[in-house]
Amino acid sequence: LPEARGAPLVLLYLLGLRALAQVSHRQLLSPPAPAGPRDFSASRARGYLDNITAIGPRTVGSPENEVLAVNYLLEQIREIERESTDAHKISVDIQRPTGSFSIDFLGGFTSYYANITNVVVKLEPHNGAEHAVLSNCHFDSVPNTPGASDDAVSCAVMLEILNTLSKSSESLQHAVIFLFNGAEENILQASHGFITQHEWAKSIRAFINLEAAGVGGKELVFQTGPENPWLVQAYVVAAKHPFASVVAQEIFQSGIIPADTDFRIYRDFGNVPGIDLAFIENGYIYHTEYDTSDRILTDSIQRAGDNILAVLKYLATSEKLAKSFEYRHGNVVFFDILGLFVLAYPARVGTIMNYITSAIAFFYLSKKVLQPKPRAVQNLKKLLTAFSLTLMSWVCTLVAVLMVAMFVSFIGRALSWYTHFYVSVSLYGSAAAAKLILVHMLAKKFFYKNVNEQYLGDVFFDASLMIWSIALAVMTQMGLCSAFICTLWVAFPLLTKLMIHKEFSQKGATIKFIVMYMLGMFVPYLYMLYLSWTVFEMFTPVMGRSGSEIPPDLVLAGFIVIFTMILSSYFINFIYLVKSTKTTLVTLTTVFVVTLILVCSGIFFPYSSDAANPKPKRVFLQHTSRRFHDLDGNVVKSDSGIWINGFDYNGISHITPHVPEINDTIRTPCEEQAPFCGLPWILPVHFIFRFVKNWYLPAPEILPRSPIQFKLLSKKLMPWNSVRLSFEVSGPSHMSLYVRPHAGSVLSRWSLGDGMPVASLGGDYFVFYSHGLHAAPWQFWMEVTAPEKHSDGVVSLAIAAHYFFGEDQKSPQLFALLERFPNWTFSSGWSCTYDLFVF
Repeated sequence: LPEARGAPLVLLYLLGLRALAQVSHRQLLSPPAPAGPRDFSASRARGYLDNITAIGPRTVGSPENEVLAVNYLLEQIREIERESTDAHKISVDIQRPTGSFSIDFLGGFTSYYANITNVVVKLEPHNGAEHAVLSNCHFDSVPNTPGASDDAVSCAVMLEILNTLSKSSESLQHAVIFLFNGAEENILQASHGFITQHEWAKSIRAFINLEAAGVGGKELVFQTGPENPWLVQAYVVAAKHPFASVVAQEIFQSGIIPADTDFRIYRDFGNVPGIDLAFIENGYIYHTEYDTSDRILTDSIQRAGDNILAVLKYLATSEKLAKSFEYRHGNVVFFDILGLFVLAYPARVGTIMNYITSAIAFFYLSKKVLQPKPRAVQNLKKLLTAFSLTLMSWVCTLVAVLMVAMFVSFIGRALSWYTHFYVSVSLYGSAAAAKLILVHMLAKKFFYKNVNEQYLGDVFFDASLMIWSIALAVMTQMGLCSAFICTLWVAFPLLTKLMIHKEFSQKGATIKFIVMYMLGMFVPYLYMLYLSWTVFEMFTPVMGRSGSEIPPDLVLAGFIVIFTMILSSYFINFIYLVKSTKTTLVTLTTVFVVTLILVCSGIFFPYSSDAANPKPKRVFLQHTSRRFHDLDGNVVKSDSGIWINGFDYNGISHITPHVPEINDTIRTPCEEQAPFCGLPWILPVHFIFRFVKNWYLPAPEILPRSPIQFKLLSKKLMPWNSVRLSFEVSGPSHMSLYVRPHAGSVLSRWSLGDGMPVASLGGDYFVFYSHGLHAAPWQFWMEVTAPEKHSDGVVSLAIAAHYFFGEDQKSPQLFALLERFPNWTFSSGWSCTYDLFVF
């Protein structure tokens, strides 16, 4: 084939498929139908949303969260109750639980909560119901943000679903429990309080959790189960606008994304199966001041409402809900097709399909190798050579592109694509494609000189088929439901090859061959582009809040290389079929070089303050006063300053020109003798931040109007060389406790969690504490075992108090510093104290 007929057609084909994938993600298929009198009303839900976000940031313990938001929810629920039909009975309960648990999230820590708030509503048939389905949202928000998408919009959707169901004359078979939980952002505390302590929790057989990792768009089903395939089938049957992926489930549960949801609590502590949904679009403004209600499209609210209402009604009238544990039999493979419908089938069925598909592919390949028999060894050698060359080209491409990413990071140009995603495609995508073409071009010119082009195209097609068949078998053996992707990449190419096998062997094949080939590959390529768009939509914003330890360019470059290798796997053979690929190679190289020069010049600024589509840099500032006490209780060291953390790999390099005093002269030192380096971490995320990218700007001491009170209540000798230390703490709504046993000592037991201390990464122990209104002082004890007396004590214990709201939140110095930050930053600040004691 001449180049004019080959490479450009391939590029046009991929561009067309990409456009189709974009169209499906932008939901240009058909807008949701307007709501009827008994349908979900997005306009009413938007009214709820606007009113909730108008309250402002709703941090646990604040009047906004514990009083204003709760009162608003109760007012709306009572109004809904007054207008409900006689077919239903509505019960409302305000729960304020106290409890403790340990969790392996963020390296492992223990959580303690006191008097937090849950608003619980039960809608049931007039004569009552034995079983229930739970719908969960949270109305609290992280500090300094209105939390429209995370998660006020979900609570607004739930209010409107409650309103819609209550006005229906059709009675439900089971109860629907709506949990408006008030402490999810405190690492899932309110859901734990509900599922472990509330009397209604015993009746729950399944749940739907409504969350957000972005602002609006489509809500993605990214977790289901555990097991219980009938739940996925319920979503498949009922959801009007499906968007679901088992790939997202396996990525999320792998821990790659530093996030978690109430799904974990209901699964682990309630042993209840469920469905986890989240908005994923525009994660750039997730957990920032830009997360406002006006950024959430009415169509997104309508779509979510239609889906969740339909699924809840289906579950509340399902015979399977009452016997949900009888239907717990293995995992399920599920994925949507361009948002039109969902395919779902049991994982065991998928396993059989996968093994049959790979077996057919291996049979086809072995038959080709063995015919004719005299050339079997030679055929096998040529296939393995092509197989090895393909793998080598992938390795070379990955190494080369990652080296470019490392160079870009080293010169301080990381995240240049954060605001302009096309930069990453032009830089790393063009480099990956050029490297792949170059390796095979050289192989064709020097290794396969004078070899028939059609034969080479055929053998490299078979090599790609062999790679995908091996990947399919391995992923299936590992139990990964995502192996269905490999099935697509084996089945459709193999069918295509069998249909046009004559054209493969004809010299000078025409446009007809190319068109037939591309039509045969249409399904796997379109689905992969659709999936890749979802992955990049989720992961690109995450790179702006993943800490200073992970070079984001390496991560994104790795993703782009992987998708390039996947998408090119069955186009590698075209390199051998066309006469020349020089023009394509030169074009890709030119794009790469020009983009690299522009990136190195700094023309692509990573962040944006665009009012319509901001992509801010996240910076956290804590005005901190620290006191370090010795064994006798004397203060041996104290200081005060504003501790500054940039939440991405770039640190503060872009901010220093605007605030010159934040520079290398004020790097944060690590207090080696203190747990967690003597710094007031609100969560144990120290492992994703480098101290070379922390700053501690000297500032006056802060004097909170509500200072922390820390008391040693008793010290009691226990058997086996142990001592029990009992403490009492009172202070603000958020506190962090850090514990480090000294060398030779062991923290053996404590009164928190299940009684067995859980260490965080690094060996220290972390306890996250929060309380609502009118909480009693926190009392706890710990037992430390030491084989002998220590002159320097047996344990160091530190307590940090965090002032997230109210008059103590921002000191004048902190407020003045925040005002100086450029408008393309989201700078969240609060005051805190840190006190270290030795016992």
